[in-house]
Amino acid sequence: MDGINLAILVGGLLFVISIIATLISARLGAPMLLIFLVIGMLAGEEGLVGIQFDNPQVAFLIGSIALVIILFDGGMRTHPERFRVALAPASMLATLGVVLTCGIVGVSAAYLLDMTLLQGLLLGAILSSTDAAAVFSIFQSQGLRIKERVASTLEIESGSNDPMAVILTLTLVGVLAEGKTLSWEVATTFLQQAVVGGVMGYAAGRVFVFLCRKLPLSFAFFPLLAVASCIFIYALTNSFGGSGFLAVYLMGYLVGNARLPQIIHILRMHDGLAWISQIGMFLMLGLLVVPSNLMNHLVPALILAAILIFIARPVAVFLSLIPFRFPARDQLFISWVGLRGAVPIILALFPWLAGMPDEHLYFDVAFVVVIVSLVVQGWSIVPVARWLKLEVPAELAPDQAMPLDAVPSNDVMEVLAFKVTDTSPVLALSWQDLAFKQPIQFLGVIRDGEWILPEKKPVFNAHDTLMVLAKLKHVQKISEVLAKDAEKSVLSNSSFFGDFVLNGDISLSDLDAFYTINFADEDKQQTLATYIAQRFHRRVVIGDQVRLDQLLLTVRQVNEAGEAIQVGIKPVDIAKQA
Repeated sequence: MDGINLAILVGGLLFVISIIATLISARLGAPMLLIFLVIGMLAGEEGLVGIQFDNPQVAFLIGSIALVIILFDGGMRTHPERFRVALAPASMLATLGVVLTCGIVGVSAAYLLDMTLLQGLLLGAILSSTDAAAVFSIFQSQGLRIKERVASTLEIESGSNDPMAVILTLTLVGVLAEGKTLSWEVATTFLQQAVVGGVMGYAAGRVFVFLCRKLPLSFAFFPLLAVASCIFIYALTNSFGGSGFLAVYLMGYLVGNARLPQIIHILRMHDGLAWISQIGMFLMLGLLVVPSNLMNHLVPALILAAILIFIARPVAVFLSLIPFRFPARDQLFISWVGLRGAVPIILALFPWLAGMPDEHLYFDVAFVVVIVSLVVQGWSIVPVARWLKLEVPAELAPDQAMPLDAVPSNDVMEVLAFKVTDTSPVLALSWQDLAFKQPIQFLGVIRDGEWILPEKKPVFNAHDTLMVLAKLKHVQKISEVLAKDAEKSVLSNSSFFGDFVLNGDISLSDLDAFYTINFADEDKQQTLATYIAQRFHRRVVIGDQVRLDQLLLTVRQVNEAGEAIQVGIKPVDIAKQA
């Protein structure tokens, strides 16, 4: 009993320290996952606490469950718009890109670590997966918003290349453990993992959505049902020879985009569960590593990390994105953001569990590569994004939004809360001074904890919280008036998009009336939207930029069909000074 109580005490303390340490991470700009990993190492057998943990079976069990929860949460938060914008390029990165990375790193590992080619390819497969959670946690902590196409590509790639890396790793572990050689049988196994995983994930998602609409359960039980279901589907898919991780990701995507009334409760719980999973997984992996063992292969591992970051990832990105004509700076950023996280370390447990010779080698090398990736790439992501001018002005949003999903309605309704500050555009105004084109209901003001009703016609003071009721589809437009950063956003929008905004349906000849433009062979009768679409040969997104002689055209707003309906205009010389 004393031993169990001590284990619970130490575990709880490590979690508390890890959560508090996120404040340090945000201040330093360091990846949070790196902080968790370091805390685990400090608590390990060669650290300050001296906890001895050398059980790959327990580590694999905890790591697998954590990854299932993280992938399910990521799938739920992937919107269909993301797929429409970046499904094709992200799929190429998650398939061809993973294979290319595996091949380049595998050949290099075989030479550096004196391995056979198959053993090197196994290490390449282990290191081929990227971690979107690490990337977007850095963006979120730094308040950075990048171009939608780049963000969507990274998000979908990272969610879908985990299953690809798992399939490759399992296939190669099976080949090496059973003494086989690469053959068509291996390709069949690979295809089986992908197909069975996809079918099971789609079926599971549909069944879960059906159950949510039919079962008369309390709302509190649906998040628990989601957790239990995704873990069950993961194990069931694996038992049928499919990729459980792929199944879970697809299931999460279908559940998250089914417009279920229970989804807000599921997302709120899974947000916390995903963070607990990441903290627990990295603490455990930090405990599992023995720092002195890392020294045995430190130099080859560092060289391999450099090859992965500066050669393998860029080559894989540039070759995979050739058909999609991504701008060079977009490709460069996607190459740099191939951040490695927990998945490679978890995959490095596979050879250990299979009883392969030199099982610690895979784990130790993967651990060093992940540390280098988190330090070198993780710390530099935000400066690189800004250096490449991929940052776009953040969308204005309410300080809090409370969906009224329990009330049946054709439109999703939300209660929105906006804090009034000394710089708010509504300061010293009353509700009667404001005008909206959208239907909106003023609910009053919260001042010093007291609710001031609309009938009293309060004037908005600093530190008030303004409450309104509106439709979800109108939140963005309403935020442009009420959000505390509205005026600041106007200035940043002007700097990024230009001082002049034109409709996408005006013709180039109309634009020529204001600017002297050298059209060369361009059709002067085509619209701005058509000109931009032809330059990209794909769906355009907010932030896309193209040159028209000495003008820089920046897409400011798009419709549901992915056509530019508002375009910012500024001369190139001004754009260079911005």
